Amino acid sequence: MNFLPNILFAILLIAGFGYFFRNVKKLIRNIKLGKNKTINDNTSQRWKNMINIALGQSKMVRRPIAGFLHIVVYVGFIIINIEVLEIIIDGLFGTHRIGLSVLNSSVYGFLIGTFELLAVGVLISVIVFWVRRNIIKLKRFLSSEMQGWPKSDGNIILYFEVVLMCLFLIMNATDTSFQAIDSGNIISQYLVPLFNGFSESALHFIERTAWWIHIVGILIFLNYLYYSKHLHILLAFPNTYYGNLNPKGQFDNNEAVTKEVMLMMDPNADPFAAPVAGEDEEVPEKFGASDVQDLSWVNLLNAYTCTECGRCTSECPANQTGKKLSPRKIMMDTRDRLVEVGDNIDANKGEFKDDGKQLLGDYISKEELWACTSCNACVEACPVSIDPLSIIMEMRRYLVMEQSAAPVELNNMMTNIENNGAPWPYNQMDRLNWKDE
Repeated sequence: MNFLPNILFAILLIAGFGYFFRNVKKLIRNIKLGKNKTINDNTSQRWKNMINIALGQSKMVRRPIAGFLHIVVYVGFIIINIEVLEIIIDGLFGTHRIGLSVLNSSVYGFLIGTFELLAVGVLISVIVFWVRRNIIKLKRFLSSEMQGWPKSDGNIILYFEVVLMCLFLIMNATDTSFQAIDSGNIISQYLVPLFNGFSESALHFIERTAWWIHIVGILIFLNYLYYSKHLHILLAFPNTYYGNLNPKGQFDNNEAVTKEVMLMMDPNADPFAAPVAGEDEEVPEKFGASDVQDLSWVNLLNAYTCTECGRCTSECPANQTGKKLSPRKIMMDTRDRLVEVGDNIDANKGEFKDDGKQLLGDYISKEELWACTSCNACVEACPVSIDPLSIIMEMRRYLVMEQSAAPVELNNMMTNIENNGAPWPYNQMDRLNWKDE
């Protein structure tokens, strides 16, 4: 018996999954570059959100047509790839359609028939998505941040899915033993006439070629995810679990600021007192964020999870009025900078070497940050619970508290609050005069 194909298959499988787990390890490392943030509250609600939003696609269907098609692609692709288990067993042990040996032919036929119907559903949905991107050219796919690689990436995945679904159907149509049982060939039976006149050996060659390309394609697709926006296929689950459960508009207090305020409010505290002997004087924490390492690991998980669908940007009132802000670009820039920092660490044997760049300024401009109205429209619109606003607010905090670089209007307002106890330029004695007008 010739074991060479089985050995080659095993090597291919080990290489494919090995490279995938190597990238997963790097992904986790990069996310952990963010500041620590403990999230262990409301576990039941978090599980519910993950099931409803990530698995149930509840926020996707707010736009019914796109939502339904996405569900077809998502569910179809996942379920169809259950057959990968059979392919792996066949490839390792030299069997052919091992499922027929362990399942009743009608049961096996029902499974494969379901897979074939889903494959057609995926093909139709993917073609519609391609038309929307490349023929109809929806506005949210034409933004400046969607040119170049992001645009190509969106299409590459669509091509991948078309090829994999077609290979699956061709593999079934040219498998004479499968067609002979006449069960489960709901779609592939209509492709059989395309191969009329082919010899038995030619059909076998086509079936084996489709089989090999199919499994190789799946492994390539698996490893492509790390470099693609489609990483959300995996990260949507943890991202929705760790999503912000606070009411919209409620922001986290900065602990360092809280300590300073409490110190100021304590009549017995001496802000000028020297540190107690034997105690280390704490180095004040950096206020806000200027680079990805200053953000929390949840922010960085958000960045990797971004689907680049543009729903956040299409709902952003600042963007709608022509401002430079695009919440999608904020997430894409954060991810790109994080990848750059990760590559820097890899190139310098595990240590980050200052490259003279940072997220604020080199990727995201002050103009973008101050265009935000903090309305949370982007947060509400995201189908996988990403929070672009939290990143914007952290960088704003850095500008105000570290660089004193707030806009003139904001500085005037804060000065008025400090001097007059109100945002308006009136002294405290006149604060209530408005009620007499």
